[in-house]
Amino acid sequence: MQNLCLLEVDVNGQEIFLVDKTILESFSGRLRKLFSKLIGKTRRLKLLFDKFPGGAECFELIVKFCYNGGRIKMTPFNMFQLHCAANYLEMNQEVQGKPNLVEQTISFFRKIHYMTWSELIIGLENCQELLFFLSSSSLLQEFLDCVVGRLEFHYISSPCPSSTDNSSMQFSGDISLESRGICTSQATWWFADLGFLNLNMFKKIIDTTVSKKLDHSVISSFLFYYKRMKCPNASSAQKCRIIETVIKCLCPLVSSFISIRGLFDIFQASFNLKMSKCSIGKLENLIGSQLDRAKLDDLLIPSPAGEKIAYNVNLILRLLDIFLSNSRGKLLMYQLKKVAELIDLYIMEVAPDPFLKPSKFLALAMAMPDIARESYDTIYLAMDIYLKVHYRLSEEEKIKICSVLRYDELTEKILKDLAQNESFPACALVTAQVTLQNKLRYSVPRTSIFS
Repeated sequence: MQNLCLLEVDVNGQEIFLVDKTILESFSGRLRKLFSKLIGKTRRLKLLFDKFPGGAECFELIVKFCYNGGRIKMTPFNMFQLHCAANYLEMNQEVQGKPNLVEQTISFFRKIHYMTWSELIIGLENCQELLFFLSSSSLLQEFLDCVVGRLEFHYISSPCPSSTDNSSMQFSGDISLESRGICTSQATWWFADLGFLNLNMFKKIIDTTVSKKLDHSVISSFLFYYKRMKCPNASSAQKCRIIETVIKCLCPLVSSFISIRGLFDIFQASFNLKMSKCSIGKLENLIGSQLDRAKLDDLLIPSPAGEKIAYNVNLILRLLDIFLSNSRGKLLMYQLKKVAELIDLYIMEVAPDPFLKPSKFLALAMAMPDIARESYDTIYLAMDIYLKVHYRLSEEEKIKICSVLRYDELTEKILKDLAQNESFPACALVTAQVTLQNKLRYSVPRTSIFS
């Protein structure tokens, strides 16, 4: 013991080790440089590490490696710990003819393609706690590429005990994987296995799946799955980070592969969160760009707290603007007609609201181009409800609202009703009567000709 030069090492405040300084510095370039400045000091030295990779558990592995003459059994559990610690301590020089620890870890990493899925998951779980020390390492990306490469094998069933039937569930609002020829259980077998990922590693995995061109419908389904799994037990700040990360990850995906119901679910979840305007804008763009796939229930979003109006009409107007502006020149007629029908139904739903201002009603009614509507019957019915509820509107306001109507696009039944509807301004009744007479006049000759 007299020949020992003891070194007291405090590792991240977790544990104190008493080790032989000479043994450790023979393997560590960092320690050699440090101790070379302490020549002549023979008293017991104390070394403080406050950011040692992997903490006390990892330092103990390093001590074992050094005391065992530069040998240690590497496993998927400790490979990242040893690699990070070896780089941190600059263990990159050959000692006693044996490969240094950095080289040994790199050599072990070449075997990752032969690891089982369970071993890869173990490595991933330990790796995510060391991301700060792996930021400049190419080994991390090689490892993630290997993990994501396994996800493409849809017919592999997960051997991990963490997997449950939940991983293959049909998620609420998901785009149907079956409709794209993908069996849900085959495509989503890995979801539960990766549910442990922290947000930083989750983002890296998603980035890798995108770069590896994994099916976008599967990626988006995993994003929604992760959000549903993580948010229930998270704080408001954590929920905000999770949702903003999910939104950011959804943006590079092809929008037609993203569940519109899932996007509206995210919007509902964000109501009470302090999300950035940038993230909210990205979410609205994602929804607006595929508004033709939405349903009426999706649009019935309550107004923000403190507002008297029942539904968030301003949001719907923004979504309509995004749909029409972002897709200008690319929209097919059936998409326009589908959104027009959807908005007409929405107007019917919001029309009875006594707090809905005439300007908002008019903005909704005028949002879609005329060519998108084959009939104005639904708009008329919505106006009828609105004018009956808002019977105190001035004649001028009523005329302005009725200016949206195209009387020649109303059916005879609706024209007859409008011609006698005292809730509408007098000019609308007259126009309806004239239009009806013209329709009847032109329909008689046709009937007589064919008869």
